Order: sequence, then C-alpha cells, then structure tokens
Amino acid sequence: MLKTVVRGGAPVLLWRAVLVGALLCGVGLLPWLTRTDPALTVLKARSAERDPTPEALEAIRSELELDAGPLRLLGAWLGGLLRGDAGRSWISGAEVTPSVLEALGVSLLLMAGALAVAVITAGAVCARTLWLGSRWRLAGRPSGATGSAFLSTLPDFLIASVLAAVVGVQLGWLPALGWYGPQWMVLPALSLGLPAGALLGRLLDDMLPGAFAEPWALAAAARGVPGRGVARQALRRCVPGLLPNTGLFVVGLTGGAVAVEQVFDIPGLGRLTLQAAVAQDLPVLQAGTTALVLLAAVASGLARLAARLLVGPALRDGALSSLHRPTPTRPSTLPLLYGGLLLGAVALGLDRDPVALDTMARLQSPSWDHPFGTDALGRDVLARVGHGAWDTLALAVAVSAAALAVGVVLGLLPRFSGPPADTVNAVPPVLAALLVTGVAGSGASTPALAVTAVAWAPLAAHTSALLQQERATTHLAATRALGAGPLYLLRRELLPAVLPPVVRHALLRLPGVALALAALGFLGLGAQPPSPEWGLLLSENQPYAERAPWAVLAPAAALALLGAVAVTAGGGVRLPRLPRPRRSGGAVFEGEMRAEHEQRSEEREPLAASSMGERS
Repeated sequence: MLKTVVRGGAPVLLWRAVLVGALLCGVGLLPWLTRTDPALTVLKARSAERDPTPEALEAIRSELELDAGPLRLLGAWLGGLLRGDAGRSWISGAEVTPSVLEALGVSLLLMAGALAVAVITAGAVCARTLWLGSRWRLAGRPSGATGSAFLSTLPDFLIASVLAAVVGVQLGWLPALGWYGPQWMVLPALSLGLPAGALLGRLLDDMLPGAFAEPWALAAAARGVPGRGVARQALRRCVPGLLPNTGLFVVGLTGGAVAVEQVFDIPGLGRLTLQAAVAQDLPVLQAGTTALVLLAAVASGLARLAARLLVGPALRDGALSSLHRPTPTRPSTLPLLYGGLLLGAVALGLDRDPVALDTMARLQSPSWDHPFGTDALGRDVLARVGHGAWDTLALAVAVSAAALAVGVVLGLLPRFSGPPADTVNAVPPVLAALLVTGVAGSGASTPALAVTAVAWAPLAAHTSALLQQERATTHLAATRALGAGPLYLLRRELLPAVLPPVVRHALLRLPGVALALAALGFLGLGAQPPSPEWGLLLSENQPYAERAPWAVLAPAAALALLGAVAVTAGGGVRLPRLPRPRRSGGAVFEGEMRAEHEQRSEEREPLAASSMGERS
C-alpha cells in the first residue's frame, strides 16, 4: 500500500515542484519582464526625492549586482534559500526571513479568525435547509437564499471600509487601525469571513437536498433516528465536496487579504508581498511567494486528507450515492424581478451624461435631479452606473464563461490540475496581474487574461471534488459492469452530475469577477478614470463612504443585484402567468364535467387493455 501511494504521489510532487520553480522564476524575472529598470524602482522606493542620476543608478546596480543578470541573481537566491538564508531586502537592507515569518504569523492569525467567521456564516446560510431536511419538508423548496447571494457579492474592502468607519470610528466599539491584540482582529476577520462564508454556505446549501434524499437517510428516518442525527450525517456527507475549495479559501484569506490589510493597517504577508512587488524588492517578494506556495500545498493536502477521512471506506469501495437533487428546482420569477430592477436603473442612467462635472454639486445626497446622488466631482452617480453596465457585465460574463470552461476541463484531470490550482491560488491577484502583464504585455485584453488566469482554480477544485465522489457511486459501478465505456460514463453519468453545481458556483462568482477586473485599473491594466465601470466607481468613492454613502451603495447595489440574478437564475426562469378571465357559472360547470369525463376515460383505458390481455 505504501509503495502504491509513493508511486502515485511521486509524479504529482514532481509536477508541483516544476510549477513552483516556474513561479519563482517568473517572480525573479518580474522587473525584466515588465521592462522596467530595477535600479530606478529601488532608488524611488528608498528615497522618492533623490534624483535618478546615472551615478546613483550605477551605484545601486553595483550594490545589488544587477549587472550579473536575472538568472544569476535567481540562482544565488535559491542557493542561499537551501542554506536557510533568504537574503536581505533591497530597500531596507534587513534580513528577509524574520520579516516574512512575522508577517506570515500575523496573516495566519487573521486567517484563523476569518475562517471561524466563515464557518459560522456558512452554518447560518444552510441552517434553514438543515432544519427542513431533518423534518422531511424539502420537497419543492427553491434553491438557496437570496440574502447569502447579496452578502457573497460584497467586496471585502467595502465591508472593511464600512466597519472601520461605522463600528470603529463613529461608534467606537472596536479599534479600526493597527494590530496590537485580539480585539484588533474582530473587524478584519468579519470583513474577510462574511463574503467567504456566504459563498461556502451557498455551495453547501446546494448539496444538502441530495444528501437528505439518499437511501441511508430514508432508512434512518424509517427506523426512527432523530432528525438532528440525520441532519448531522447529511452535513458530514456534503462537507468533503467543499473541503478543496475551503483549502483554497484558506490561502486566499492569507495572501489575498491585501485590501483589508491596507484598510486596517495590518502588517500581514499579503500586504508585505504587494509592497515588495510594487518596489521590486525581489528577495522579499520571492520569500513571500515561497511561503504562500508552501502554505497552499499544506492546506490542499490537509483538505484532501480530511475529505478522505470524512467519507471513509465508501470512497474506496465505490459505495456512495450520487448527490443529485431529488427533484429539479422549480423555475422562479425572481430573476425577472431582480433583472427588471437592474435594467430599469441602467435605462434611467443611459439618458444622463456620465462625465459632466458640476463642482457646485459635489457629494450631494439623492434627490429628484440626482436619484443616486453625486460623487466627489459632482458627476451623477445614476448616469455612471447606467453607462458602466455594458463594460462591466459583458467582460465579466465572458471571463466567467472562460473560467468555467477551463475549470471544468482541468477539473476532469485532478492529478494534473490539482498542483496548478494550488499554485495559482497562492499568488496574490496583484502579483498575478503583474506576471500576466509581463508575459502578454499591457493591452485591452490584459485584464481579462489576468483574471481568467486565477478565476478557474476554485471551479477546477470543485469539479475534481465532485468527480471523485461521483466515481465512487454504486450506480456508476453497475453501469460500468454492464459494459459502458469511459466516454459513455463521462457524457451520460459524470458530467450531468457535476456540471449543474459547478455552473451555479460560477454564477455565484460572477460579481466577484467584475470586481477583480475593476481592481486591475489601479495597475494601469483595466478601466481608468473617467470610465464609469462599476468596480472603479466603488474604488473612487470608497474614501467618501462616511460622508456620502450613496456614492458607494449605488454600484454595490448594482453588483448585488447582478449576483442575485445569477444565483436565482441557476434553478431556471419561469415567466409569470397571466390571470385567466372568469367564465359564467354554466360554462364553468360544463368545463368541469368535460374534464371529469376525460379523466375517467383515461383511467378506463389501462383497465380495458389489461382485461384484453387476460382474455387473449
């Protein structure tokens, strides 16, 4: 058994090592890929007032040995890393290892608090489904709760800004800046954990009805097992399918918490890595990236091990049941309602000028002239929301579709896609954008490429987890025993079971993709002012959230409506039925008699056919 595990895991470890080496090489070559002078960047980071004279630049090149070339610098750094020496910072001259370890400890502590908040939030989201399932009342229940969809679409930096301004500054309940004790961790943990928990809760809520409809749950109910025990086992049945995504969330909450760390002034690893990337402090950037990659490998390994332990021998013996929904979800009219509200706001904004400046009307509250108020330059927020809809929605939908296709295809090859998903997820989004820009260059397609390069990883992890459990089902073993080939099993059994939940997962991430595209505007890669793109509106108006909350709430509400449309449309869309005109009493009686006669004739046909068969 041990030899089999070693043989099966050796190619995966080798593939992971190759990917980590390629990532570190890309990070080490970042200044040369982006075609910038690292000596000039380091000089500006050390002293912004100092003139970049040729003598000063040559002194920095000689000090850092930049003339030796990037490959030699990278080789020297890797050689020192094998001896436990990560080098010295190009900016401060301090040793890199202590600062990276200190920042990693802060990020791990913040991640633990955010993960606790996420678990509580996910439990609150799926609590109603657990309660109804324990009482066998899930038949016909619509999929998911819209409130969790709204919460999952809110960006973490917006939640952080609101909590810091309201709870920390105005109410003074908790500290808003710094990192000096447990109470300083509450607001950042809430900012990171609430949207992550809402997303995980929605995914779990989508799987629970299938668990309550499995034979073991029905048998337990028939034997009189309490509903609380059945609900607990149903939760245990569904959690393994989410653990790979939970591992990705752990790494994302550590390295991707850059915005929250900036708002609350937290000296975490994500912020340290971002500052090193901007200043091109390669020793710090390489050490921080290495720490994130190692954390991603450990988190993904623990998540897969926990999934195997929770499922138990059933995963090995092929004794699972498919987590199909017992009945298809009912189509809903809610997507039409939310979509109508969103299209109505967009249509009203298209008649207005999104770039007209009025300095006398700065930060005005909503009124008849400006229903959504004005921003810091006196521009109409409704007009900017309406005109930014096309740029936001079209690109976000295209990127989400591409990420879904790549995620599903790579998720079908778990041994190949697992290490790339962990490695990609370990890279902070800003660093990923810089790497994509260095390889592909700056252009109109760069933001889409940068976001697609990281957006497929959660979908691939979800696909792989569901596929692993689906391959261990009894009906798949029976179908294979009847002579079904791999292509038939993939087309008729595996894909129909895996695709619906993964598609709903991709729809949940649609507003987040829109925000990720907007965040690249600050790097000169995406939308730039005066573009009315929704994410850029959030970023521009975020400093004025306390004085003019309407300027932030308007684009946030538009993104939340987009998320609500995406989530509720996952179960299908039903057109509202028009009321039928009333008929007279005689006509009603005649129609009822005709329907009753047709029903009786239909019931007599099978009886007549059976009697004829007996006579023959």
